Amino acid sequence: MTESAFIHRFEPAANAGSPPLLLLHGTGGDENDLLGLGRMISPGAALLSPRGRVLEHGMPRFFRRLAEGVFDEIDLRHRALELGDFVTEARQRYGLAAPVAVGFSNGANIAAALLLLKPEVLAGAILLRAMVPLSDPPKNDPIKAALGGKPVLLLSGQADPIVPASNSARLAALLSQAGASVTHKVLPAGHQLSQADVTLARDWIGNVDAKAA
Repeated sequence: MTESAFIHRFEPAANAGSPPLLLLHGTGGDENDLLGLGRMISPGAALLSPRGRVLEHGMPRFFRRLAEGVFDEIDLRHRALELGDFVTEARQRYGLAAPVAVGFSNGANIAAALLLLKPEVLAGAILLRAMVPLSDPPKNDPIKAALGGKPVLLLSGQADPIVPASNSARLAALLSQAGASVTHKVLPAGHQLSQADVTLARDWIGNVDAKAA
């Protein structure tokens, strides 16, 4: 790994038929936060879980923000590409296929940015409480070709005080226009995760597994 490598946890696959999961925590989380979620939604899958390299009042994040819901997009672009490089290196080190990102909140936002900026890094994504990451995302044909049909599950909370319904709907449309195959569901929940998120994510990734097989 290079000096830019992330502190991370890696759990090798017990089920070689499942795609690896790239677990991306929310603000204040770390590399341990989503391991349990990963095991629940795809038992036996390889898990790669990095810790965000930006600190906000001592809390790890994947990129800087200027205020709640207002992102430092220059930093976001830099950090997304940095994360993409880490995933590429980790795949070589651990012998992994392209992973499906599972991101919550801040982690979901950088996963969405990675889909738009470096789509070849991911096989798909589960975006939990994500927002539109970039005000001016790339629209060029290579991005659309690289995203072409990649599956994305976007789960939003109907009572989310952080992510307006219009924003999550715009993200679903943006990813669809960029070439992804998007499933967007709005749950009777707030910003925190619920059992419904786990169930829907598990069923969705089971369908992804079946199609891959």
